[in-house]
Amino acid sequence: MEFAKRFVALGDSFTEGMGDVDELRPNHVRGWADRVAEKLCVDPEWGYANLAIRGKKIGQVVAEQLPAALALKPTLVTLYMGGNDILRPSVDIDDLMVKYRDAVAQLAATGATLVLFTGFDSSGSAIFGKTRGRTAIYNEAVREIADEFGAVIADYWRWREFRDWRYWATDRLHMNAAGHMLMAGKVLGVLEHEAHIELPELSAAAATSRLQRLRGDAAWTREYLAPWVKRRLTGKSSGDALTPRYPDYVSLGTAAQ
Repeated sequence: MEFAKRFVALGDSFTEGMGDVDELRPNHVRGWADRVAEKLCVDPEWGYANLAIRGKKIGQVVAEQLPAALALKPTLVTLYMGGNDILRPSVDIDDLMVKYRDAVAQLAATGATLVLFTGFDSSGSAIFGKTRGRTAIYNEAVREIADEFGAVIADYWRWREFRDWRYWATDRLHMNAAGHMLMAGKVLGVLEHEAHIELPELSAAAATSRLQRLRGDAAWTREYLAPWVKRRLTGKSSGDALTPRYPDYVSLGTAAQ
């Protein structure tokens, strides 16, 4: 089926939808991009493809997803990549952003509307907060590239609502369903789309003692942090065996909601 309006989402776990579990969907996730597509596809002229795969770095997104995206001739593209590079022990941000800019240049040449994301301000995380300076440098480069190519900025860094941990999954690295719903609403907002996403009422933040927090941190370290570190030390990724969720255009209308 051919679509007059074509939305392609590129990137890593953030765009794939990690943390927003849906066992009935490809890779068992839904995510903000699906939720945006569901609103767009109420108009039957819209088609949606999601090429994002968890764990991918900028070089992999450029090599594996960019050619496929260009072949799809999109009219709307969202791009968030670089988070997995920033979390590496050593990284050359300037070199990464040369590759990033080249990818944006190729996408801009299609005439598509481009949405670029800044990185999240991780100052509230004892572990990931150490990369805050890198992310700030990355964000400034993203803003400059957006200005150069006329892209729209989805300013994750400045959206302070996401500092509320009730929007985050238990792995403390990905948003939960409520977080993805909030992000979908933000993206629809920067696109100036009239659709509205009703956010769930968050449960009251539970009061915890210092001992409970320490036990929670220890359990998180065992279940999530240690495997994450091991994958990086061994050069493996949770997305190594996965394929894109929607490699070609589909329609996600109201029936998908």
